[in-house]
Amino acid sequence: MKNLTLLLVFFFVLNVQAQDTDSEAVKATIINFFEAFHKQDTTALKIMAKGNIKLQSIAVNKEGKSVLTESEYNQFLISIANIPKDNTFEERLLSFNIQVDGNMANAWTPYEFWYNGNFSHCGVNSFQLIKEDEEWKIIYLVDTRRREGCQK
Repeated sequence: MKNLTLLLVFFFVLNVQAQDTDSEAVKATIINFFEAFHKQDTTALKIMAKGNIKLQSIAVNKEGKSVLTESEYNQFLISIANIPKDNTFEERLLSFNIQVDGNMANAWTPYEFWYNGNFSHCGVNSFQLIKEDEEWKIIYLVDTRRREGCQK
């Protein structure tokens, strides 16, 4: 019985360590995504995603109704490349909540967005990722955007 208990503890520890390692790898993927985003490095951004993924944003319009906008990843890359180089933008991630199950992960990242040194909006990103060949790739991204209730 003692050996069985030790074996179960061993496998539990290995599983926790694997999840921690995967969580750190997912976090690194998200950090690398935003580093490439801020540098307007569309080549790196393209490599981090699995294909022409769909992006969605949820906001509230002037009438107080929820609005969902959708775009393709390739269009996002074009828009990033076309931001004038004299403009600055930064999406500041405030925290990470990462959950992993095998080869699937979700990263929930509250953020603030700053444009030309001025606060623009805040919200939350929700990344869905897949692990392929020991590498995490983004397969879906949805965010919220608001100006009220921000921490700034």
